[in-house]
Amino acid sequence: MTQANQKLSSQQEVHPHILVMEDDLNVAKGLEMVLTEEGYDVYLAGTGKLAIEAFKQGHYDLLVADIRLPDINGMEIIRQVKETSPETEVIAISGYATTSIAVEAMKLGVRDFLPKPFTEAEIKSTVNESLKAHHAKPAVKPAATQDEKLIQKRQVIEVLNRTADDENFWTNLMEKGSLALDAYALSDEAKAAIASGDLRWINQNIGELTQKQLMFIYTRLEREAW
Repeated sequence: MTQANQKLSSQQEVHPHILVMEDDLNVAKGLEMVLTEEGYDVYLAGTGKLAIEAFKQGHYDLLVADIRLPDINGMEIIRQVKETSPETEVIAISGYATTSIAVEAMKLGVRDFLPKPFTEAEIKSTVNESLKAHHAKPAVKPAATQDEKLIQKRQVIEVLNRTADDENFWTNLMEKGSLALDAYALSDEAKAAIASGDLRWINQNIGELTQKQLMFIYTRLEREAW
């Protein structure tokens, strides 16, 4: 087990639970072996139906999801998982990776996208980072007041409108991320959502955006995907 994973495990009473949704048995067994050696509890689901049943029966910290399955589109499984278990991190994998597929996956809340074939080091690193992010999330978030929500919404829309009108601001935000938003009355969560192009968070907390406001988000998602 790596030093990073030893530290992660020492902070928990149980090992992280990972569900690998992969119909290629060789790939699935390979992932099971690699991740088990890292100290994770790994479970396999060869179809989308089996993955759904697994989530009904237990909790998983991470889903490693193949996009192409023999029965159900992997994107649909990811959507259902994020709706019923939003705290579960998701890593999408595919041998048919395209920019549009990667962008669609990230819109659903996927943390990372790995095109096949990937190396053992790549999957270890990606899984470890996803689990660290998962366990860093606060257990309970204080509910924002209606006034705070309204201020956040106005500020996010102002920022996104500015990205379309101010090229220097666009570049600064793309390069510096949330640091470029210090002048705005935004929560850390809102800043992170804008800087990373988290369309799922924005749709849930801000609402539908215009094409003008979406320009920066789509560009950010494409850069993150590749």
